[in-house]
Amino acid sequence: MNIRLENVGIAVRDLEAAIAFFTDLGLAVVGRDTVSGDWTDAVGLDGNHANMAMLETPDGHGRLELFEYIHPDAIETAPTRPNEIGMHRVAFSVADIDEALEIAARHGCYPLRGVATYKDIYKLTYVRGPSGILVMLAEELKKS
Repeated sequence: MNIRLENVGIAVRDLEAAIAFFTDLGLAVVGRDTVSGDWTDAVGLDGNHANMAMLETPDGHGRLELFEYIHPDAIETAPTRPNEIGMHRVAFSVADIDEALEIAARHGCYPLRGVATYKDIYKLTYVRGPSGILVMLAEELKKS
């Protein structure tokens, strides 16, 4: 079977703040819409109605679909912890981790525990992005 990842969907409390964060990191908005109707109820919610934006990485291979729910009301939850079952994080390769952290800081997002080095291959860190999204940023040290 031929399969490819289409996108990762994330519900956010403030769509504009989430768009600003991810576009500042380098993603581009490739679509926006307000969605509702029977076809949107396929997600498992009756009367599903949301504002959404599709963002894409510069290489065109990764997409985030961000949703801000109009109906039903969004349910505020605590951000997931790394050892909880379920969606864990969104990870991005960046050319310069220091620059990426400066951008994240402008949005009030800082490393959870500093910057680590993995086997002299990557410098990486985790930040809590908008709506508590756990975002990993990694800079490749040994270019392939």
